[in-house]
Amino acid sequence: MAEDITEIKETTTVSNPQEIIKTTTTTPPPVKLEHPQQVFNKKKTIFRTYQIIWYMLAVLEIILGFRMVLKALGANQASDFTSFLYALSDPLALPFSGILASTVSGASIFEWSTLIAAVVYAIIAYGLISLMQFIKPVTQKEVEREVDDVA
Repeated sequence: MAEDITEIKETTTVSNPQEIIKTTTTTPPPVKLEHPQQVFNKKKTIFRTYQIIWYMLAVLEIILGFRMVLKALGANQASDFTSFLYALSDPLALPFSGILASTVSGASIFEWSTLIAAVVYAIIAYGLISLMQFIKPVTQKEVEREVDDVA
């Protein structure tokens, strides 16, 4: 870090034979700061990524929620909407099928595996959002505030 220090010497001679030497020492800031526009652009990109993740989760949860409600109400599988929804939600619920047995009462079916799938997808989305916090640029004030809160 010693090589980062810049020293400038200016010599001024006055009409008398005296010489005045002004020495200015410049040291770089302890933390390299990015341009505010670059920081804003990074934060904006991360924010948009958050929005995309939450939007995708909402779509998944709505599809799985419709599946659970239609199964619980014993919806007719020959219906176009019901068969479309089951075809759309099968790949989402399939990895979790067989974890718990479905509860059957007449034509109603409660799929516990679909409920588990919805919870797991929510946890994954939350984990991705938390992971994105490591990428987010922080200011020196944010660091000092967080460190002071922990200590």
